[in-house]
Amino acid sequence: MSDNVYPAEQEYHDYIESSSTRWVIPPVMEELKSKAKEAGLWNLFLADFEDYGAGLSNLEYAPLSEIMGRSMIGSEAFNCSAPDTGNMEVLARYGTQAQKDEWLVPLLNGEIRSAFAMTEPAVASSDATNIQSTIRREGNEYVINGRKWWTSGAPDPRCKIMIFMGKTDVNASRHTQQSQILVPMDTPGVKLIRPLKVFGSDDAPHGHAEMLFENVRVPISNIIGGEGEGFAIAQGRLGPGRIHHCMRLIGCAQRAIELMCDRVENRVAFGKKLSEQGSIREDIAKSICEVEQARLLTLKAAERMDLVSYKEARDLIAMIKVVAPSMAQTVIDRAIQAHGAMGLSQDTFLPEAFAYARTVRLADGPDQVHMSSLGKQIIRRYAS
Repeated sequence: MSDNVYPAEQEYHDYIESSSTRWVIPPVMEELKSKAKEAGLWNLFLADFEDYGAGLSNLEYAPLSEIMGRSMIGSEAFNCSAPDTGNMEVLARYGTQAQKDEWLVPLLNGEIRSAFAMTEPAVASSDATNIQSTIRREGNEYVINGRKWWTSGAPDPRCKIMIFMGKTDVNASRHTQQSQILVPMDTPGVKLIRPLKVFGSDDAPHGHAEMLFENVRVPISNIIGGEGEGFAIAQGRLGPGRIHHCMRLIGCAQRAIELMCDRVENRVAFGKKLSEQGSIREDIAKSICEVEQARLLTLKAAERMDLVSYKEARDLIAMIKVVAPSMAQTVIDRAIQAHGAMGLSQDTFLPEAFAYARTVRLADGPDQVHMSSLGKQIIRRYAS
């Protein structure tokens, strides 16, 4: 990170800003990926899949994800960035051998990227049973129709495959109506309507797209798992995905504190250093307490995921999914304030990190949904 990733951040962003189109891949990213792969620092996230990844547990991966998360380009350099991590886990866990050979292997090699199409603009997608897109079988094909948005990674020129979630049987029980299916990006009927912006940023070259699927036909062999298994697969996918975001955000918050300390120790206002101001010291003290609390809760959740099933660890996953993004948002905001107007500019990673923290309060389920589910679990546990 110190020798390669941090020094490449400016070059990475400058390349995108100076290009005729923002949807280009800075060559420095491919250089970073080659160095990481040569060092054996590759696909570190795949717990329980030693054949595909590094064979690390969730607990072992947590501090590494935190370190990678200190840079907005860090995770990708080690092939550990979303949504590819979740898609690779789905393929590794539920995919057929043919699906693994065609799509998982190039994803593991970092040769292509992928997208996950679940969220829809017309329904509250925090409850995946609300999904209205359809996957209808016709002979040896499935016909797909629907509108999606916040399909992360779809505008990336390297994105070759999507995992699409829709309903195969509207008459089945509530949690068995949905299925997940592989849709290559170049399939006729797949239309990228527009990249969506987060606080005015298009997040190029990764991006988040609004997508339209009109009579998209794929072979029946593209179904993942089987019809009716989409909801269960989504829940299994989102558990690790949620905690990975939390790990990265702790890295963002830790780096923000370090930048804040450096800034206030070297900035003079009203005749004394900012670090001598009582309010600044309080902000830094509160921030380090909050980061350490979130870090310990993340490690506890990761350990629980290793010791029992992800389902049995869902209470701790929900806790950290609520705690970590809000914590990071607060800590990064304090760091922005300590930097003054500079903290709003492209001269630090803080604005991008703040947007990421705020986004994750909605991504993989909004705070309110996790708190409602967690409260229900806790009441049931103690009321009995």
